[in-house]
Amino acid sequence: MPVLLDTHAFLWWCEGSPELSKKARSVMTTEDCFVSYASFWEIAIKVSLGKLRVPGIMDRYLAAQMSLNGFEQMEISFRQIMRCATLERHHGDPFDRLLVAQAQEEELPIVSRDPVFGLYGVKRIW
Repeated sequence: MPVLLDTHAFLWWCEGSPELSKKARSVMTTEDCFVSYASFWEIAIKVSLGKLRVPGIMDRYLAAQMSLNGFEQMEISFRQIMRCATLERHHGDPFDRLLVAQAQEEELPIVSRDPVFGLYGVKRIW
């Protein structure tokens, strides 16, 4: 069963962080994992604002982590963007709202500690 990774799940996996739950770690080890372009965009913005640091040069680090871990990139489609317009306002974060739309459109569970995804009918793994 393929899964979509929330940005923090992807980063915590890359860092080997103990914040990542055992269940999330198990799923990420055994299933096909997708990282959305929305997560790369979120990371880039947070790095540029000084709210996040990644080791080395950001684009090289992210590309290396994707390759090293066998994760797949998920492009953002017009259909997914338009789905954002119909989502209820359970969550105000535009990156998470796009992840919700992608999970709904692609019928994927999301690996995230954020319980708000459940309010959208998205299966959350944590």
